[in-house]
Amino acid sequence: MHTLTRTARMTGLFYLGLAITGALGFLLIRPQLFAADDSGATLANLVEHESLARAGIGLEMLIVVTQALTAAWFYRLFRGTDTFAASGIAAFGLVNAIAILASAAALATALQVALHPIGDAAATVQLMYLLSGNLWGVGALFFGLWLIPMGTCVLRSGFMPRALGWVLIGGGIGYVLSALIKYLAPDAQLVADILIAPATVGELWMIGYLLARGIRRGALDEASQDTRIPVVA
Repeated sequence: MHTLTRTARMTGLFYLGLAITGALGFLLIRPQLFAADDSGATLANLVEHESLARAGIGLEMLIVVTQALTAAWFYRLFRGTDTFAASGIAAFGLVNAIAILASAAALATALQVALHPIGDAAATVQLMYLLSGNLWGVGALFFGLWLIPMGTCVLRSGFMPRALGWVLIGGGIGYVLSALIKYLAPDAQLVADILIAPATVGELWMIGYLLARGIRRGALDEASQDTRIPVVA
C-alpha cells in the first residue's frame, strides 16, 4: 500500500472516531443528564445515573484524543502539499481539543460535587454543565476554522475531488458564523443551524473518502513517480 493511502486511511479512521465519540457524548448522553431549566433535576440525574455520567466524561476525553490524532494525521497527509495550511489544520484542531478537554474537566467536577456535595451542590453542578456547554460553543470557532485549511489542502493537493475542498471551505466559514450567531443573535438559532449543514456534509464526505479511497488514483500515480515519496508493499 502506498504510504499516502495508508496515511489517508489512518486519518479517516481517527476522524470517524472523533465523529462517533462526539455524537455519543454530546448528542446522546449529555441531554439525558442535563436539565437546562432545573438544577435539581441535573443533580438528581448525576446521582441516579453515575455510570452514564462517567461514560459521558470518558467520551469527552476520547473526543480530545481522537481530535488530536486526527489533527496530527491531517498534517502528516498534507504537509508536502502546503505546510502552512497543513499546520493550520493541526493548530486549529488542537485548540478545539483543548476546549473539549476543559469541558471534560467541568463534567468531572460536576459529578464529583454531585456525589460529594459542597455548599449548594445543585447550583454548582448546573454551573459546571453550563460552562461545559459554552466551551463547546466557543470551541466551535476552531472546529470551523480547521475545515478552511483542510479544504485548501484538498484543492491544492488533488488528493480528493475539488468539490469536496469547496464544500469544506464553505462549511468552515458557515461553522464560524454559526458559532458567532449563537452568542450575538441567539434568536436566530435556525439560521445558525442551517449554516452548519455544509460542514456536516463535508466532514462525512471527507471521512467516507479517506476510508474508502484514501486519495484519488491520479494523484497516487503522480506521487508514485516522485522519488521523494516512498512506496511500501
